[in-house]
Amino acid sequence: MELLICTSNSHKIEEIQSYLGPKFSSYKSFLDLNNFNPPLENSLTFQGNALIKATAGYKASGLISLADDSGLEVLALNNRPGVFSARYAGEKATDSANNTKLLSELKDQNVKAARFVSALAIVGPQKTLVVTGTVYGTILNEPRGIHGFGYDPLFYIPELGKTMAELSLEEKNKISHRAKALEKLVLELSGFISL
Repeated sequence: MELLICTSNSHKIEEIQSYLGPKFSSYKSFLDLNNFNPPLENSLTFQGNALIKATAGYKASGLISLADDSGLEVLALNNRPGVFSARYAGEKATDSANNTKLLSELKDQNVKAARFVSALAIVGPQKTLVVTGTVYGTILNEPRGIHGFGYDPLFYIPELGKTMAELSLEEKNKISHRAKALEKLVLELSGFISL
């Protein structure tokens, strides 16, 4: 059974494929679809945006389609950047620009509690499923670590004493928000794939 991972983000593709491994016979992504324009993600929730992408992927490919929408919510910023995490500093913002903007907005804040949220939607011929995973931490004043992407270098997990960017992919796949959502998804996959 083939799975379409509904993203063009190579980091997300690697993370999801690494986690699911042989549960699917092969994997494709939005990068493999010809003449495909990704849908407008205009929901104000992670769940809504994941569902928009998974539905578009299924309609375009006919394959079971899995989409992730995830981001960072910072308590002191009223849960911003939230669904705008990838484009916090502008529509084509780099990870570095987003991190710089986040640090600028938090410079006068003492409490920097935050959480990463991942919503996964999977769409098939007769069934749709949406699950969510969350991991809690704090935002550091400067980046640490060379792994991961996005806000990972700033997101510190106290119980591990490391940022998300200081974890290997194997370590991250045990504790991340996406890993927690994938764990929930895997529990439902047997019935889903047998459709």
